[in-house]
Amino acid sequence: MSRATEGAYGEGYPSGVSSEQTPTAPPDGTTAPDGIAERRPAYAAALAALEGLALVAVGGWMSVLALTGAPDDRSQAVTGGVTLIMLALLPLIAARGLLARRGWSRGPAVITQIIALPVAYNLLVSDGVAIPAGIVLAVVAVTALVLLVNPGTTRALGIRGPGNAGSAGR
Repeated sequence: MSRATEGAYGEGYPSGVSSEQTPTAPPDGTTAPDGIAERRPAYAAALAALEGLALVAVGGWMSVLALTGAPDDRSQAVTGGVTLIMLALLPLIAARGLLARRGWSRGPAVITQIIALPVAYNLLVSDGVAIPAGIVLAVVAVTALVLLVNPGTTRALGIRGPGNAGSAGR
């Protein structure tokens, strides 16, 4: 080492900083800072709640049109609207659980996203007006799935992997 980079004790730089790099990744192997990993369940909850609210809105719209308009089959239209409103409970309950960081909430949230993918595909291959809705639904579903299966989200929700059930101190 040259004299210009030696510190007071003959090692390192004059300011006492060493030339060795410190790892930037957390010790658990993730690459994201703790703040981002901690917010992932909240982001996933927001997406699940958005889907749930959209289901409530479409179901309510179908029900109102069935009662006030002239559908081909009134009972089928009302049943469709009520079914969508009832289906909205799954992502809304999952969103509430994700916000509360409950481990059980990841399952319903993942199921909701998996169900949303074929719906998005059907909207994408339809004609005209449904294509933008299919694009939005596909982007939301894939983004939520990525957030939900991320190891940081798993840790934030307190979910232990297979074989690790006895190793946690909880």
